[in-house]
Order: sequence, then structure tokens, then C-alpha cells
Amino acid sequence: MNNIIAAAVHHSRSVLSILVLVLIAGLVSYLTIPKESKPDINIPIVYVSMHHDGISPEDAERLLVRPMEQELRSIEGIKEMRSRAETSNASVLLEFDAGFDVDLAMREVRQAIDLVKPDLPDETDEPTAHEVNVGLFPVLVVTLAGDVPERTLLRLARNLQDELEAMPGVLEADIAGERKEMLEVLVDPVRLETYNISQEELVLAVTRNNQLIAAGAMDTGKGRFAIKVPGLFETAKDVLDLPIKAVGDGVITLADITTVRRTFRDATSYARINGQPGVTLEIKKRLGENVIETIDQVRALVNERAKSWPVGVQVNFIQDESRNIRRMLDDLQNNVLSAILLVMIVVVAALGLRTAGLVGLAIPASFLFGILVLDAMGLTVNIVVLFALILAVGMLVDGAIVVTEYADRKLAEGLHRKEAYILAAQRMAWPIIASTATTLAAFMPLIFWPGVVGEFMKFLPITLVMTLSGSLLMALIFVPTLGGLIGKAGSANKEVLAALAVSEGGDVRQLPGMTGLYARTLWFLIRRPILVLLAAIVILVGVQTAYWSQGKGVEFFPNVEPEQSLIHVHARGNMSTKEKDVLVREVEAQLMTLPGIRTIYARTGGSARGEDQAQDVIGTIFVEFADWDKRPTSAQLMADVRQRTAHLAGVWVEPREPDVGPPTGKDIQIEFRSRFPEKLEPLVARFREKLEAIDGLLDVDDLPDEVAELAGELTEEEIASGVSGVDQLVGKNLNDVEKYYISKALELTDGKREETAKILGIGERTLYRKIKEYDL
Repeated sequence: MNNIIAAAVHHSRSVLSILVLVLIAGLVSYLTIPKESKPDINIPIVYVSMHHDGISPEDAERLLVRPMEQELRSIEGIKEMRSRAETSNASVLLEFDAGFDVDLAMREVRQAIDLVKPDLPDETDEPTAHEVNVGLFPVLVVTLAGDVPERTLLRLARNLQDELEAMPGVLEADIAGERKEMLEVLVDPVRLETYNISQEELVLAVTRNNQLIAAGAMDTGKGRFAIKVPGLFETAKDVLDLPIKAVGDGVITLADITTVRRTFRDATSYARINGQPGVTLEIKKRLGENVIETIDQVRALVNERAKSWPVGVQVNFIQDESRNIRRMLDDLQNNVLSAILLVMIVVVAALGLRTAGLVGLAIPASFLFGILVLDAMGLTVNIVVLFALILAVGMLVDGAIVVTEYADRKLAEGLHRKEAYILAAQRMAWPIIASTATTLAAFMPLIFWPGVVGEFMKFLPITLVMTLSGSLLMALIFVPTLGGLIGKAGSANKEVLAALAVSEGGDVRQLPGMTGLYARTLWFLIRRPILVLLAAIVILVGVQTAYWSQGKGVEFFPNVEPEQSLIHVHARGNMSTKEKDVLVREVEAQLMTLPGIRTIYARTGGSARGEDQAQDVIGTIFVEFADWDKRPTSAQLMADVRQRTAHLAGVWVEPREPDVGPPTGKDIQIEFRSRFPEKLEPLVARFREKLEAIDGLLDVDDLPDEVAELAGELTEEEIASGVSGVDQLVGKNLNDVEKYYISKALELTDGKREETAKILGIGERTLYRKIKEYDL
């Protein structure tokens, strides 16, 4: 080590060239390294979903879940498997051991799905598998709202979506609140009868068209030509001109017996921004892209396009992840500058301006070295990395201070500056290495922290290891090299020189001032080791006892004041989408008058940001707060939300603050298992009553109650009366059954169509079509 230090000081040009290169490369890495809010980690969860329209939870469990579970059990590395069956849907959640190979896991899951598909009912949709990835959550939400037609908002959103997804940093721009356009065909029964066309003929004519026809190719001997037979509907005119029946020399088209109009499908979700109907684009960035640059480019594009939009269209940006990153980067820069200034002030007072400059250089150089290595490793700057850099500020200058202080002593004794810094670095090398190694040893085990939390927190020890390694190189190589070129002895009089001589070889108890007091105290304690050890044990036990008896307890991540919150609106029952939206609007109305809220984004149906929601969540409301100094605390605001919505019948709200660390769900999660599922429900109900009686527990939730359903029972006599099986009976009489229930619902409501639609759980437009179709 001594030879390396001496060679570095004597070859100062080469060493300083390397230092300049490291500083420039580190600065470039700092400016270009991808920056994101949370670490991009692989959460070891794969979600398999299956949809079968109309299937009951019992049948979904028997026909969908069990075959899928049986096949998925053969996959290695599964830590836990959880399944859920509900009306029309079933899902299987696979949790793997942390550090799993996501590509291999997804490949094996898809292979298992392919093997189990023949055992699923024919009517079941294609099962899908999705990985859970925090990096694919939206980093920005662009909202379009205003007093303009819905079709206008959708057109603007779709045009904007195409341009946004063409940007290199954007992965997807999903539109929420969108309703697909459709052509609605209203059949006139009178015209059908006039033209003597049966329903079967009409249905057959429609189903035989709008199909892709692969006609192949024709070889004429002079060339090979592809044959194209137009069979798909591309415009509304194609639908209107569809031939239904030939009568003499004429052809009856669909336009002759129906009314065709452009409309939208029945809404399955609604979106509003600050109470106004609108659509939103959820922007997801590509993995590894810079969040700040991507969001800046998206904002610039949207603002530019908004200049040509109709008056009245309002554009807002919410859930902006770049704001938090910018703030933390500013905090980091402020901490670094403050640390440099404070260190230089102290060192200037003790050792002089030149020595202070050497010590002050160690902080930014160590930071840039650490960021350069992180960039070379393919890592990103995120909240954990920034926290580690701020944590390291106080540990970067220790080695440099020790070396420069000892060199200053030798300069005062008359040594040449090169000799002084070489001697100081060689004399203090092993103490500095040992000190740095002990610090690194405390953080190194965190690299092997298992689980999702370990994957999230591993950036902390990696950053500290790289940064402290940089500080070690600065203290032993670069600072002595610079000191050998520009070092200068500080002011030293005879008393200082005498004190230095005593500290080197005399009785340290004779030193004056604070140094002498410290030396005499240390001398006293060294001669009484048992007393010191007992005192240390008493202090250790006393502090721990005092904290556990009087402290506030322990939490993994601290509760910080959030800038946003997500409110889940719960309600139970088989409600239509419109009924759900009415309840969400009632909650939304209570929020509109709350002070300190900047933006309210309400969404009925679907899920927000890919969250795993309870089954009885009918809508989510995203709330963006004003600046913290212009509003009450988030806890006070959410308490007001609970109080204002307590009187709403059948509705309860669950405010949820964003997770500071890795996504973990609710604080307490209890699972019940049994080979007899029917015995679980009463047990869970009693346990929930006990939990709700405990003070301090909020939002206790379990699986929702079963929703009402219509079940038909057929006797063998009914089956044998005209058909040979249940499937034929259902196929023949399905319209009659539907007509019967619609007529009964109309009787119950005295013909009020809005109430009838609510009872049947369908949209009013759908009900209107059915009434005309069945002539009710």
C-alpha cells in the first residue's frame, strides 16, 4: 500500500488526469442516468385471470380454478398460490421466491395455461397471465375535460394517444373513461313482416357476412396473383347495403328493414375530473427511461397540441412522478453544498484554506464516483439511492480530514509537502481502510436481504459501498496527490509546535485546552475498564428500556406527509355501472368543498394504477393535495372525508395513502384456510366482529357477500316436453325467459324504465332495445 501511495504522488499528472476523467464521467452520468421515483424491482407475483360470462362462483371454482391450480402446481419455485372465484371471473395468484427469473416463470405459466385449456369449458375466454411490475405503473396522468361533446373528447384523446405512444420514452398511453363506438341496428318488426322475412333469415344473413375470406391465389401461367374477396364491414354504408333477401329483380337490404345509427357501447366505466366528465390518458414509461425527461416531453407535446383544441377543453396533469424526483434531487444538491460549506468552514478554521479545499473536494468527487459506478451497473437513481447518498454525506470526509490534518502537522515540522502527504497517507492508510471496512461491513449484509423488501432496499448498501469506496480512493490517492502539489503549512507558533511535539512523544496529560481535558479524561477511564464497561451496559439497557416503555413503537417506513391520496368507495350488491356511478358521485360531491384539495379524479369501474382491489370497490377517487403549507394535514383531510361520508347509506370509504416503500397492501392481513370452505364464512364473520371492536383498527374488510342471482330449475318432464336436452331447451327458449323477466320487472316498477334497468342490472339503452324487440 505504501508503494502505491508513493507512486501516485510522484506521478501526479497521470493521477490527476484520472481524477478529472472520473469527475467528468461522473457528471455526465449524473445528468443522463435514468431517474425514477421507486426502484424498478421484479415483484415475485404472476396473476392468471379467466373470464367466463355468467358463470357462478361455485362453478368457476370447480370448472376454472381447480384445473388451473392442478396444472400450475407443477411449476418450481412457487412460494404460495392463492385463488379467487366470483361471478363471471376466476383468478389464480402465484407468488414466487424473491429473485426469481421473471421470463422463465412467465414462460412456464403460459405453458401450463396451454396444457389446461382443453379442460376448460368451450365458452371460457382465453386465460391470460400478467406479471406485477412497479415500473409499469403510470408516471403521469393527462386529463381532458370540459363542456364539449363526448365524441370530441374521445377524438382528441385518441389522436393524442397515437402521438404519445410514438415517443421513444413512452411504453403505453392507456385511455380511461373511453367508450367504444358501435353501429346500433334497430330492426322494425313491421317491415320484416311486410317483406316476409323471418328472424332466422335476418340473423343468418348477418352472421354469414363480415368475415375474413381467405381466397388464396391464382396462377395464370404469366404470373401468380392474390385473390381478395371483400367480406368485412369497413364503413356504415357496407352495413346498410348488406343484402338480406332477393325478391324478383330487386334486393332487400338491411337499410330497408332497420334503422342504423352510430352510438357508443353501454358504459362500463365513468371518469370525471373536478366534477366534469372527461377522459384520461395514463402514461407508462419504458423500463430504464428517464422519468423526468419523459414527463417533460409528454407535457411539451400535450401543451403544444392543446393550442389547436376547441375552446372549453381543459387539460390537467396529475400523479406526476417527476415532481418528487426533482424535489429529492434538489434536496441532495442542497445537502451536498451545505456539507461542503460546513466542512470547509471548520477545516479553514483549523487547518487553513488550501487544506479545506482538499477536504471539500472529497464530497462531490465521491458522489460522482458512486453515481458513475451505478450507471455502469445499469442501475437508476431512485428514492433509495438518493437516501443513501444523503446518508453518506457525513461519512465521506473522515479519511480526507485525517490525512490532511496529519500532513499539516508534518508540514509545520518542516517536511516538504510531497513527503508530508506521502507520510500522512502511508501512516493513516490502514486505520482509514479499517474504519471504512467496518462501515461497509455493517451495510454489506443488506445486499443479501431476502424477499421483496430486500430487492427494494438493496440499492442502499450498493450505493453506500460505491460512494465510500470512492471516498477511500480520495483519501489515500487523490487528496495526497493534490496536497503534494498545492499543500501549504497552516499558521503555527511555538506553542502549537510544542503541543505537537508533546502529542507525538510526551505526556499527553500536559496538553493545554480542550485537547488536554480530553486526554486527561481518557487517561482516567482507561485505568478503570470495568467501571467503563458497566456504565456502557447500564446506558445500553437503560436507553432500550426507556424507549420500549415510553416510546412510540416501531414502524418499517416512516409516515411522511403525502401529496396525494387514493380513496376506495365500497358498496355491496349487484348494481349496474350507472348505479355505482351515482354513489361515487355522492362521495365526490362531499370532497368538492374540502379545503386544500387541488384535483379530484373520480373513476367508476375498473381499478386504479393496477392496484389489487377488494371485490366490493365500485369506484376510486384520486385526490391531489395543495402545497403542504396551504392546507391541513392529510390525516385531518381524510378524517373529514370519513366524517362527511358517514351518513351515505350503503357506502363506506377507505382512504389509502401511497406506500413509501415497496407495495405491501394493508398493515395487517390475516388468511384463513380450511378443507371445508363452507365453514370459513361464519368463522370469518365472528373474527371480523372482534377486530372491529378493537380501537385503532380502520377499514376492516373481507370477501363481500354473495350477490343476488336468477337460477332456473328444469324438471325432466319440461325437458322431455319438446326437446332432448337442456342445451336445446335453453337455446330455443332463451328469448322467452328474457322476455318474461323484463315484463315482470316492468310490472314491479309500473313501467318506469330507469328503475327497471336498475333491477335487471342493464343499461337503459339496452332495456329500450329489448322492449322494442319483444314488443312490450
